Amino acid sequence: MGDRSAFDALYDVTSSKLHAVCLSVLKDRPEAEETLQDVYIKVWQNASRYASNGLSPMTWLITIARNRAIDRLRARRSRPAGMAADLAETVASTEPGPESVAIRAQERRMLDDCLSAMADQQAQAVRAVYLEGATYADLAEREGKPINTVRSWLRRSLLSLKDCVSQ
Repeated sequence: MGDRSAFDALYDVTSSKLHAVCLSVLKDRPEAEETLQDVYIKVWQNASRYASNGLSPMTWLITIARNRAIDRLRARRSRPAGMAADLAETVASTEPGPESVAIRAQERRMLDDCLSAMADQQAQAVRAVYLEGATYADLAEREGKPINTVRSWLRRSLLSLKDCVSQ
């Protein structure tokens, strides 16, 4: 009969149950919420058609929610393959943009310049540990030096590199 307060009360009492019905069919929360909204629009528009015929109003509402969710599920499955490709084109790319690529290239050139300004042995050690993934122990063994000496050596090299990069 168009009674908004009655409709509000109906919504408060039934929405969680009907949302659960939609969610169990669709397995997607945002889509279940949209479907639930469609259900209540349909209920508002067709409440006068409800016939008691021995079924409870809740059974009628659950039937509407379940059927609406199944219809949406069928529509999702019957979408043409081209639509999926169209949707994929609208998703933001995770690839870096041109500005990020240019900044990274500039930073890489600056790092290469600073490493070339260092002594060859220091630059090779920094590259090995920090760019190629060698461990301090690997470097110490390769250079025939104690590991603490290599750590101190790398620390001084990094400080020198930091000074060069910050200029």
